[in-house]
Amino acid sequence: MIKLPFKGKKLNIMFTCIGRRVSLLNSFAKSARQLKLNSHFIGTDTDKLSPALQLCEKQFIVKPVSHRDYLKELLAIVKNEKVKLIVPTVDLDLKILAVNKAKFEKLGCFVLISKPKVIDICQDKRETFKFLSAAGFDTPYTWSSQSALRKKDLRYPCFLKPWDGYASRGSAIVRNRMELSFYAKTVPSCIVQEYASGPEFTCDVFVDFDGRVQCVVPRKRLEVRSGEVSKATIVKDPKTMETAAKAVEALSAGPGVITVQMIKNDNGKLSIIEINPRFGGGVPLSIQAGANFPKWILQQLIGIKPRIKMDGFVDGLTMLRYDSEVWY
Repeated sequence: MIKLPFKGKKLNIMFTCIGRRVSLLNSFAKSARQLKLNSHFIGTDTDKLSPALQLCEKQFIVKPVSHRDYLKELLAIVKNEKVKLIVPTVDLDLKILAVNKAKFEKLGCFVLISKPKVIDICQDKRETFKFLSAAGFDTPYTWSSQSALRKKDLRYPCFLKPWDGYASRGSAIVRNRMELSFYAKTVPSCIVQEYASGPEFTCDVFVDFDGRVQCVVPRKRLEVRSGEVSKATIVKDPKTMETAAKAVEALSAGPGVITVQMIKNDNGKLSIIEINPRFGGGVPLSIQAGANFPKWILQQLIGIKPRIKMDGFVDGLTMLRYDSEVWY
């Protein structure tokens, strides 16, 4: 186990698979300045044209996550650059980081990651369904495509997606058996779920380094583009916050920010559809609303106890995202 807090004011931070996470990077940089830390930000990606990569003090082009040398390359960067914190940004390398957390800790680096078992449950939608059902949470019933096709009383529409998918890739809505039969063959690793209708909420759940849920920010999705929210608004609803907090506590996820996605039906019933053990794409809205996750994380690393209120954020703030440019 790594020894915290880190002494001194120098804190090198690395973002893996940094891609387009410009806003998240800027939030960490702003928090580091507020805390008067001598921080350098390091980014890794497989593509030198990654926008956020250009804004890091140091950039590293690495092998794809699936390559056998990926871990070795990360460990070398951590050792040579004296990295103290790793922040994963997407699903791709969560399992690798979780399984090998001890190797990074030996180099004096803290990885903001949940335990491997948590990653397994979240990244396999079949296991997510089993976990949520067993823990007593409402969640859409889930079948294999073969089981769904055998059911004569299956209610349509149904929602299809890969059990190991992310960012809404490969998802489809089917309205009859003919469509189900077709898409079950075209959607890779296909599972079939009950169709849940209603407004969708993504909750950013902050878990401190002691494993305690400290803040929950619900974001109502207004518009999504390519699987990531483009328009959203904060809705400070106690029931939604409580449901998300209980799900994360039951899962023992964290530390860091865990995103819990749910749908509220016409009767106000909340159905959890997905849990992701990482920063969500829409987290800049929660940070702007006052839930300063980056600052709280950095404070814990250097031994300052953050002042956190469960509902200490602005209600009703709306985010409208747009494209911008990075020059290099």
